[in-house]
Amino acid sequence: MRRVGVLTGGGDAPGLNAVIRALVKRLQAEKIEVIGFRNGYKGLVQGEFQVLHGQAISGILPRGGTILGTSNRDNPFNFHGEDRFEDCVRHAEALGLECIVVIGGEGSLAVASMCVERGLPMIGVPKTIDNDLHATDQTFGYDTAVSIATEALDRLHTTAESHHRVMVLEVMGRYAGWIAVASGLAGGADAILIPEIPFTLEAVAAKVNQRREAGKPFSIIVVAEGARTPEGELVVKQTVAGSHDPKRLGGIGQYVATRLEAMTGLESRVTVLGHLQRGGSPTAYDRILASRYGIAAAELAINRTYGEVVVLQNGIITHVPIKDVGGKVRPVPVDGELVRAARAIGISFGDA
Repeated sequence: MRRVGVLTGGGDAPGLNAVIRALVKRLQAEKIEVIGFRNGYKGLVQGEFQVLHGQAISGILPRGGTILGTSNRDNPFNFHGEDRFEDCVRHAEALGLECIVVIGGEGSLAVASMCVERGLPMIGVPKTIDNDLHATDQTFGYDTAVSIATEALDRLHTTAESHHRVMVLEVMGRYAGWIAVASGLAGGADAILIPEIPFTLEAVAAKVNQRREAGKPFSIIVVAEGARTPEGELVVKQTVAGSHDPKRLGGIGQYVATRLEAMTGLESRVTVLGHLQRGGSPTAYDRILASRYGIAAAELAINRTYGEVVVLQNGIITHVPIKDVGGKVRPVPVDGELVRAARAIGISFGDA
């Protein structure tokens, strides 16, 4: 019997289970058995796995997270200071795997690209709520994260208006502002601060004061966690050794709120959504996109087309070489249609 492996790496995202489900269903139809490695690359290094039969994937479509578990700090090429790639090869060969499907972001796919270079067949599926992966128009998990942030903005509006406050919402996204721009546009933000567009506090304060003079003594501001201070500094909450990206961003929202209160005289409050954006049931769009990705990855495995990542381009699922995706990010275009639309309806990016 033919066998294919699968693992989920990096941060979790709504839709991971939908990918696993679609992958397994499509491969089972071709009499191909699927072996799931537990906790990302750690399971591949240590040989921890389970057979993904029909019962294992039953009922997982609406579930957030991943039934396999995940990790963002177990690089087999630097596994607690050691190169354990040969252990990965040994376990894959012992199980008779033709290839391994890696569902992950730019870090996990960069590792997959290194595995391909050293002779271990891999197929990639793009995953991140941040929507910042190169070569694909959208990653699953992003739509759910934006929906959660938008709902938060809807709720913040009523309390901001009631108390005449400036409400600052800090959202995830790492070094890209996709979640901030989309949720800010959908949630009626007055200002959106993102890593791609340097801002000044004076420009943000001017927007707040402009609204107050127009009879609206409250404002809503969305801040991406990776937005830099006017001095060009990242606000880092903590550093985690052994992680692909050791910097844990957080605190820029409080930085903005504190300074705006001093500059405008309006009470300012900050809400940090954090991991709420990662959790819970995926939206219908993310379930569909994740399923499409899973089916496309299965087709590559069926046809023994390895070293590729399935991607969404112009509404069509296709595939590109892993080396063109792993380790690369896609920032928000500063003159792109989303930013232009936000500016057109009066949203400030703090740069004018």
